[in-house]
Amino acid sequence: MSSDTTTPSVPQPAGGESAGRKPRVAVVFGGRSSEHAISVVTAGAVLAAIDRTKYDVLPIGITTDGRWALTDDAPERMAITDRRLPSVADLADSAEGSVLLPVEPASREVLYSEPGNVPKVLGDVDVVFPVLHGPYGEDGTLQGLLELSGVPYVGSGVLASAVGMDKEYMKRVFLSFGLPVGPYEVIRAREWDRDPAAARKKIVDFAADHGWPVFVKPARAGSSMGISKVDSLDGLDDAVAEARRHDPKIIVESLLRGREIECGVLEFEDGPRASVPAEIPPVTAHDFYDFEAKYIDSAAGIVPAPLTAEQTARVQELAVRAFDAVSCEGLVRADFFLGEDGEFVINEINTLPGFTPISMYPRMWQESGVSYPELVDRLIQAALRRSTGLR
Repeated sequence: MSSDTTTPSVPQPAGGESAGRKPRVAVVFGGRSSEHAISVVTAGAVLAAIDRTKYDVLPIGITTDGRWALTDDAPERMAITDRRLPSVADLADSAEGSVLLPVEPASREVLYSEPGNVPKVLGDVDVVFPVLHGPYGEDGTLQGLLELSGVPYVGSGVLASAVGMDKEYMKRVFLSFGLPVGPYEVIRAREWDRDPAAARKKIVDFAADHGWPVFVKPARAGSSMGISKVDSLDGLDDAVAEARRHDPKIIVESLLRGREIECGVLEFEDGPRASVPAEIPPVTAHDFYDFEAKYIDSAAGIVPAPLTAEQTARVQELAVRAFDAVSCEGLVRADFFLGEDGEFVINEINTLPGFTPISMYPRMWQESGVSYPELVDRLIQAALRRSTGLR
């Protein structure tokens, strides 16, 4: 790019936070995972909800190849339109410019650099609101970078983010804290690469013990990416290949018959609290609650879930226990099955659940008396109260 290229104009806060300026929130979205587009949609909703009278906002998108780009503050361009998924590349101000975070805790100054131009100071960032889903963002990697930089951020820390992303270790932690977990089997990358026949036999033996169908999933992905419902041995290899497109480690879970129940957890000043739960009804147009059902066809959940008072109290208790077991911060969506025996089984948690207009987490809190803008504000305030480092 030539040296006379105009660097994007960014509103500059006057003075430091001590001088009375508004806290500056960097909303970081996109990313390198297969959930890139859903992260962009989530960012659009968050950007639209942030109170601009209280906060300055800096939108930063991460492209699918990992470049940190300065983007337009344009929530209306971040929605799924006519089944077309948005991307950071479509929103970036420049095809080459990069946003640079500070590399030492003594500075929170963010720079913008383009080839042939002198780097431009974008100002200090007081808190990062990451809305990255999946690996390279939700899994503790971004959180580690922000810890090194000394910049507070919304959501869980490095350990909780990593555990919350990895379905195997998440379940191991749940079991160690006495939370009810369904049957599962893990196939690591080296097992399938070295001896696929033996790895396949592990899955077949698992199905023999727990019955077909089984669900084959990437161990570290979300938004129902790469998940297949497998009814017999015939479809197993294709399901494994699809899961391994997203993650070389896969997890196989048995079919849990019952109702799908979700519950949100939010950090208040006095500790975590649970929302009213929601129910995901059977999806007749899809084999299960997959990506298309969630984001394209907008399958509607029931909020609040039609549960008894005792069932509601029980699932709320389990959701908060899961939040504490993994040492989460900020927010969590906990997903359960309510079995035919009346008992809840926790399937997984999501430390950065979707904030799209149809996402269940904000809907549950809306029904619990916390509006979308208030939800966003509470998360930012909770992050500002925390320090980085050991806590």
